Amino acid sequence: MAKQPAKPLALTLGEPAGIGPDITIAAWLKRRELDLPAFYLLGNEALIARRAKALGAEIRIASVSAGEAEAAFPEALPVVATGEPASAEPGKPDASSAPAALASIRQAVTDVREGRAGAVVTNPIAKSVLYRAGFRHPGHTEFLAELAAEDGRVPQPVMMLWSPRLAVVPVTIHISLRDALAQLTSELIVSTVRIVATELKSRFGITNPRIAISGLNPHAGEDGSLGHEEQTVIAPAIKTLRSDGIEAKGPLPADTMFHEAARNSYDCAVCMYHDQALIPIKTVAFDDAVNVTLGLPFIRTSPDHGTAFDIAGTGKANPASLIAALRLASRMAAAKTR
Repeated sequence: MAKQPAKPLALTLGEPAGIGPDITIAAWLKRRELDLPAFYLLGNEALIARRAKALGAEIRIASVSAGEAEAAFPEALPVVATGEPASAEPGKPDASSAPAALASIRQAVTDVREGRAGAVVTNPIAKSVLYRAGFRHPGHTEFLAELAAEDGRVPQPVMMLWSPRLAVVPVTIHISLRDALAQLTSELIVSTVRIVATELKSRFGITNPRIAISGLNPHAGEDGSLGHEEQTVIAPAIKTLRSDGIEAKGPLPADTMFHEAARNSYDCAVCMYHDQALIPIKTVAFDDAVNVTLGLPFIRTSPDHGTAFDIAGTGKANPASLIAALRLASRMAAAKTR
């Protein structure tokens, strides 16, 4: 059995009207079969009880403190109250959704930073629901970075999508393609890859990480005939990274980076924009890919899917990605404590 973290994992509620409650219940029901690490849900006990009834799931729910969660976990789903009620029905977010989701995230970060939890695992949020409530961040990743700020300094969050078959990182994340082109710089590539290399060593146990770096343009610019960014932005960044002792190769044509033989030649692919990285991993590992935020002073993982309002409360939601996120968070937390 894998080494377990010293403390339980703090699992956020996510969007209350989405499938977060469904997959949380499903994961807990598989706890013994899959030998899952202990976790507790930060949320609302009444909402979970209603959702379990809708799903026809026979579970015990224990209202506990974070310190009591590990002991409760084998016999009951531990729920730690955040003080924010959640009244939304499956597929129908309401005015309680945003406050409940955000309170859960804030409390999870507080718990892990104050030593009550080993890592943060986040259920999916609905950004459109949060935006209507005044949320000003592009997504989970950027909000977590703000919560991680120390002495007014906000760390650079790096979004990794990880699976046993492929790990990818987009240099630019939740912005338009036009804005991604404007934001892309050698400095941003260098800082991103440095974080990736550091955390592959410290949290994934890879002694000498091999980083494959994509080009931006078709055929990696075709020696400048299809674009100049490979020569003026990406290649200088790779030169700097190599001088740091990082095994970085590229810029590589993105359309030939992701077949099986290519994937076996590197530990992580760093791509220039969101879809360049996420389309390949969602193609090869849709059900078990995990969203990992690197660059934070705590561990955060998440399922690599959305709220799926259309199937919330129906029992059709697949908990595989959440289970993978719990397992990876446990693995990373155990590595950090060694």
